[in-house]
Amino acid sequence: MSYPDRTDPNCGVALEPTEDVRSSPATEATFGEVAAARMGRRGFLKGAMGTTAYAALAIAPASLLAACGDDETDKVASDPAANAAQDIKASTYQPGSLARFPEISHGVSKDHVVAPGYEADILIRWGDPVTADAPAFVPGKADPDAQEKQFGYNNDFLGFVPLNEAGTRGLLCVNHEFTSRSVMFPYDLRFNSPKELAETEMAAHGGTIIEIAQQSDGRWVTVQDSTYNRRITARSTAMDISGPAAGHPRMQTSADPAGTRVIGTLNNCAGGITPYNSYLMAEENFHFYFRGKLDDSDRLWRTAGDLEAACAAGDATHPEARNYCRYGVAMGGGYDWGRHVDRFDINKEPNEANRFGWVVEVDPLDPTSTPVKRTALGRFKHEGAESITNRDGRLVIYMGDDQRFDYLYRFVTDGTVNETDRAANFGLLDTGVLSVAKFSEDGTVTWMPLVHGTGPLTAENGFDSQADVMIETRRAADLLGATPMDRPEDVEPNPKTGKVYVALTNNSKRGPAQRDAVHDRAPNYWGLIVEMTPPDGDHAADSFSWDILVKGGDPSVPVTGAQFAEGTSANGWFACPDNLAVDPSGRLWVTTDQGGGWAQISGSADGVWCVGTEGEDRGISAMFYRVPAGAEMCGPCFTPTGDTLFVAVQHPGTDGALAFDEHARASDFEDPMTRWPDFNEATPPRPSVVAIRKEGGGPIG
Repeated sequence: MSYPDRTDPNCGVALEPTEDVRSSPATEATFGEVAAARMGRRGFLKGAMGTTAYAALAIAPASLLAACGDDETDKVASDPAANAAQDIKASTYQPGSLARFPEISHGVSKDHVVAPGYEADILIRWGDPVTADAPAFVPGKADPDAQEKQFGYNNDFLGFVPLNEAGTRGLLCVNHEFTSRSVMFPYDLRFNSPKELAETEMAAHGGTIIEIAQQSDGRWVTVQDSTYNRRITARSTAMDISGPAAGHPRMQTSADPAGTRVIGTLNNCAGGITPYNSYLMAEENFHFYFRGKLDDSDRLWRTAGDLEAACAAGDATHPEARNYCRYGVAMGGGYDWGRHVDRFDINKEPNEANRFGWVVEVDPLDPTSTPVKRTALGRFKHEGAESITNRDGRLVIYMGDDQRFDYLYRFVTDGTVNETDRAANFGLLDTGVLSVAKFSEDGTVTWMPLVHGTGPLTAENGFDSQADVMIETRRAADLLGATPMDRPEDVEPNPKTGKVYVALTNNSKRGPAQRDAVHDRAPNYWGLIVEMTPPDGDHAADSFSWDILVKGGDPSVPVTGAQFAEGTSANGWFACPDNLAVDPSGRLWVTTDQGGGWAQISGSADGVWCVGTEGEDRGISAMFYRVPAGAEMCGPCFTPTGDTLFVAVQHPGTDGALAFDEHARASDFEDPMTRWPDFNEATPPRPSVVAIRKEGGGPIG
């Protein structure tokens, strides 16, 4: 995931630090502490150099990190057309059977870069038409009605639903996570039309479902007149609420006294496509969107620190204070929507924030269907919702709560997937057991059920029903003693091997005393990938085993404590794993999100890597694609044949502008650090979906 614009005056105070706050009060050993006991002190010392070295690294220039380097062969020409020619290394990566493609180099450039022998085509961009009657995109104009019909902003999760057996026609399901106001709109508009901008931003959030088709030359195009094409937005899309929390008094508002229907979905990060081709939209940082005060004072909380202090002191008197404190709601920054729309003000609508933070299920094959928020899957900052059909036919969904020191979850349905009657599966996600993970030193993961009436989940602790457990999932997990993790983001089951991969992106607040064999960084800037193995392929089992696949960072710099297999090249390592995908051959593909600190973390832009998980390829990684300057890499998604990899390039031209040598100044609408993908002086950078294919056809990699 990434964060909304942190510099625009209309967007409030700094937002990213709110994710640094440990809202979890858990006293359980962190995942890193457990791993240290399992792996042993000796293994830790081999990879770490101590607190002083870590402190130096945190402020070190990129050259110290041996990332971009000063070698002219690593630099990219400012002319976008010259990027590919100057950005390719001579060596070709061919370890075992993992992947065979020439690696690209680490670096930062205004254009994207893909491995030689591959084509990376722009499929759809922010503002492009989705519905048949959509108006043309007008750069710099705020128009909420037009945006309702156009492709939304900051595309994140991508899912493909085939419409024919060949997989050459399908529906692309796209999440639109957040907006970056400072590069979307001109300065004057940002300061003079806040309500118009707010409504346009609401329309730019949510999701897009659009039909795409592969032409005879292999290129993909959107089908403009398809009846499947649809926008789902935070501004206007009505959604049903189902499951344990539906109709509960804490879900009721003045606009919805029944507590069963809500307008819109917020901050949709990753997601999932179920075996019966429904589209799961995961609501992540919903707390950014609400304003108001939690106490009886005359001022709003302006910083996360103020909120934390008020919550800790018990000064928060709002009826949902304990709940909102745990989720960081109304921390004082974020979006200004609450100034214009009452439901985003927690003092005017005290319960509205409880109606966000869920997984939304959509039927992409029925454009008239109503999306449903499935509350049985719990309420937290969902990074994704990837699923696998268990050997007994039940559906299992894995989810991470993307905040430092929060938890890893699993949902197992009561019912089984109906393979002959697709419609019978809608409702499957309303009954089942949500569990939270506890990692142990002996290499096991225990799944602890979040069921009302069991253990501490009783009225004595404020849980009067299963609805309360689901509304306050985080607090319930705290009481069960779940293992605090380093920002668990995407969780991807591999249907070929039965193993499950967890991307732990980073944790800038990990303390020196918590250095260990897994998180041997204090702080942990580089992230890691954890591998979980269910016994005999039973994803509903109470206990799994776990191990480490890779630890992010540059292995040539000992202070990083990075862990990649020996065959990984100088360009094969990465930092801050975020989204994951498994291709039809069972290979793992990893995308990264370093945020605005990319210059200190790696010195290189985010991208896509292929990572080996089995045999001689295990732990070997190769770099395949790189985003343009200031962007984040999201949404890797393969067609069923594996001959196309769709990726989502999010917020180009925003992150780390001062560190980008070709710009080295603030980046905004008038003067962005890149104008990718149009490279037109009248057009700002535009988040886009990219379709990557092999020249001449054939499987990717």
